[in-house]
Amino acid sequence: MEYRELGKTGMKVSALSFGASSLGGVFHSFKENEGIKAVFTAIENGINFIDVSPYYGHLQAEIVLGKALKEIDRAKYYLSTKVGRYGKDGENFWDYSAGKSIESVYESLDRLNVDYIDLINVHDIEFSDLDLVCNETLPALVELKEKGIVRHVGITNLTLRHFQYVINHVPAGTVESILSFCHYSLNDDALVDYLDFFEKNIGGVINASPFSMGLLTERGAPSWHPAPEPLKALCRKAVDHCKSKGENIEKLAIQFSVSNPRIATTLFSTTRPSSVLQNIKWADEPLNEELVKEVQKILEPRFRDTWLNS
Repeated sequence: MEYRELGKTGMKVSALSFGASSLGGVFHSFKENEGIKAVFTAIENGINFIDVSPYYGHLQAEIVLGKALKEIDRAKYYLSTKVGRYGKDGENFWDYSAGKSIESVYESLDRLNVDYIDLINVHDIEFSDLDLVCNETLPALVELKEKGIVRHVGITNLTLRHFQYVINHVPAGTVESILSFCHYSLNDDALVDYLDFFEKNIGGVINASPFSMGLLTERGAPSWHPAPEPLKALCRKAVDHCKSKGENIEKLAIQFSVSNPRIATTLFSTTRPSSVLQNIKWADEPLNEELVKEVQKILEPRFRDTWLNS
């Protein structure tokens, strides 16, 4: 496993890391014991960065992950969670106020069975007034950082330009990392346009969803996927092309996403220990650059086609 510096945080994170959203049943139902074993498998095989949120499964992901973390040496992993986006009684809600953010961090500590969080993120800032994030949410998290409750502060977001706005409107050093999803994968590499800005201003870049939330899988995108239908159709063609070559598009997607050394780590999510091992194995193998070109040629008509978050 390759390890890379996450900006100026001092954290040297595995190039492939574990996203715990699946532990909340976000994508499909799962067996809790198997999900916990998937966390153990990740740590035992070199992954040292775990990302979660109280939003995933409306607290379930943090609760299940917390059961796993009780059994793991705290020195073996870096832990990231979030504030701002939540759910209750099956309904989503958002609250980026300072008071709720501070309360949320302490509640996450209890669920996760830890006494500090390595990286606290403002979750999906596109759902908030960005000035509120700058003037209230982030200062509250910096206050927790000064108390040692959290070690580092970041932001997550689908809309890339929002990162720039927030970073440009807070004191230098406030935002130490960004987490972008679905913008560095086989069908969309828009994140690269912002890497110079991030390296100059914060340094730490986390990529999530190498499979583009299921588009780049043999199973195919789930019914709720927000991507436009023409993109879904092209992704199915790309899947079939890989199969015709005796290759697996999931393998290619993982390898592509971890191939850029300017991106510290890429998050994937699963509840199956076998998938953890398979993804780690793929990440350590060389990228088939010729197949990447062929796949991206298929995807070219809808390349960088994105969607609104939901």
